[in-house]
Amino acid sequence: MAIRYRITKRSNSIQNKKEQFIMQAVHTGKIDLDHISSAISNECTLHEVDVKAVLMALGMKLDFYLQQGNVVDLGDVGKFKMGFKSTAEEDASKLSPKRNIIKYHINYQPSVKLKRKLKGEITTYKEGSSSV
Repeated sequence: MAIRYRITKRSNSIQNKKEQFIMQAVHTGKIDLDHISSAISNECTLHEVDVKAVLMALGMKLDFYLQQGNVVDLGDVGKFKMGFKSTAEEDASKLSPKRNIIKYHINYQPSVKLKRKLKGEITTYKEGSSSV
C-alpha cells in the first residue's frame, strides 16, 4: 500500500496569516462497483453479476439499518453508524429535530486490522517521484 502526496502552500488565518506548507494526500483514481465486483469475482467461484448483486444489497441494507439507529459492524471492513450535527439551545424544551438538526452524516470506524495498518504499515511517496 502506497499513498502519494504533494506539498501545498496554505495561509494560517489564526496565527498572523503566515504562509505554511502542508503535505496533502493525492488520490490516484476512483474504483466503482463494477470494478470491485469484477476483482472479487476473479478471486472466488462467484460470477461478477452475483457479487455485484450482493454488494448492491449490502448498500441497501446498510441504509436501512443505519436509519433504524443500528451500528452496522462489517467485521474486517469496520463499523458504520449514523450521526448528526445540531445546534444548541439554552432550554432543553426548545430542542426539536426539525429546527435543531443541521445535517446527518455517517460515522465510520475502521476495524482493528485496518487501524493497525494506519499506524505505520503505509508507504508514502512524493508526487512526481519515481520511487514507491
